[in-house]
Amino acid sequence: MAHLAPHRDPAESLAERQPYMRYKICVSGAAETELCSKNALELAREVGREIVRQKGVLITGATTGIPYWAAIGAKEEGGLSIGLSPAATELAHVRTYRLPTNYFDVIIYTGFDYSGRNLLLTRSSDAIISICGRMGSLNEFTIAFEDKKPIGVLVGSGGMADMLKEIVAKAHRGPGKIVYDPSPKELVAKVIRLIDAERTGIDG
Repeated sequence: MAHLAPHRDPAESLAERQPYMRYKICVSGAAETELCSKNALELAREVGREIVRQKGVLITGATTGIPYWAAIGAKEEGGLSIGLSPAATELAHVRTYRLPTNYFDVIIYTGFDYSGRNLLLTRSSDAIISICGRMGSLNEFTIAFEDKKPIGVLVGSGGMADMLKEIVAKAHRGPGKIVYDPSPKELVAKVIRLIDAERTGIDG
């Protein structure tokens, strides 16, 4: 007798169907936030909270500024926060790079400096969310774009994030798998729908 697959509600998310699975969502953003909007840090914090509320694990570059505030939000919500450091050791992370260690459950010391860390960071994630940002965030965005990763852009957060729609249009490489929204809750939900669409073929 042929094996019958269990019925699945098409509206049910991957995380709901497989509770042990969690969305791995990277928050990419400026470590120095003077160029960001006045409420960018609080927006980043709320994005961190929403990632956890919506069955996600936060991944960041284990740095200051926007990613750090996202980590604060994730931990306030009782979630998991993972950082990928450009440093090779905890000592170098703290003393050479002057990066924080609190609000992270796990820090992975890559030893690949910022450019190598950025590649591992985006490839370790199911999707990235860009908030404000400078050149490093643009690097993470272009890696994710080239890898055809789902990307969310928090509109109104300032910096590079508010330029991305224009950059994509002028690049003449298509729209990519990108969603834009000023609301942390709605943006995370949109990103998760993109992840679920990516996983449909894998999950059956």
